Amino acid sequence: MRPDKPGRGIALMILAMAMLAGLDAIGKLATQTYPVSQVLFLRFAMFLAFALALAARRGGIRARLRTRHVRLQVFRSLVLALEMWLFVYAISKLALADVHAVAAVSPLIATALAVPILRERVGPWRWAAVAAGFVGTLIVIRPGIGVFDPLTIVPLVAAFGWAYYQILLRRLREEPPETTLLYTAIVGAAVWSASVPFAWHPPDAYGWALLGAVGAIGIVTHGLLILAAREAPASVLQPFTYTLLVWATLWGWVGFGAFPDSWTIVGASVVVASGLFAIWREHRHAARHL
Repeated sequence: MRPDKPGRGIALMILAMAMLAGLDAIGKLATQTYPVSQVLFLRFAMFLAFALALAARRGGIRARLRTRHVRLQVFRSLVLALEMWLFVYAISKLALADVHAVAAVSPLIATALAVPILRERVGPWRWAAVAAGFVGTLIVIRPGIGVFDPLTIVPLVAAFGWAYYQILLRRLREEPPETTLLYTAIVGAAVWSASVPFAWHPPDAYGWALLGAVGAIGIVTHGLLILAAREAPASVLQPFTYTLLVWATLWGWVGFGAFPDSWTIVGASVVVASGLFAIWREHRHAARHL
């Protein structure tokens, strides 16, 4: 067993979050000209090529398609395809930092959903963290204060979708990762290829470069996440996923001149603090049962 290298894993995770925020920024640029479904189709098409090549190297494509959970794999992939549409649509309409401030509540939603779906036990402190996270989200959304933008509901629905997707992944944790990856790519590419005849804007050279960058950066980001997971345990890496919010703020400010207002900063801080507290409680609970 290779030894853990937490410092390298953390560095890779932070770099992956920076790349992911950059991917969202480029995606936002692309959606100013091209339909969201077109952006997602080309992203999944490139992802499918990557997944097929990986499966071919890890036992063969036919072998990696074998699974005892075909329906669950397909359903999980459909959930992800819809969640990605909601998220990309949100970043096409809203500031990157605002979208990520709301989306940061998804780990807490996953904690809440794990109770009825996975029958996991959640103690009162983690329920308090979930409640505080939703309060932080409400601060960002600001319903009833006069500056409420109904579009902020879209990233919240996407956060629920992502949390549900994570729950489904837990149910498939015994499946080889190459199998899960392959089904994700095939279903996503199939779903968004169906939209091409109805929503296709012929790209020019700049457009192809922009759309190609979305697919390429997505693949690189996924590779960085895999490398980070090889270097350090998930419990070490998870808190650093919140650096995505910092990178999204930076990209939004540099690329689009959009900086979050004080309400968004306060709400995002509450959400992140709640998430970190929930992670800490989880680690403490796990340590007691070693």
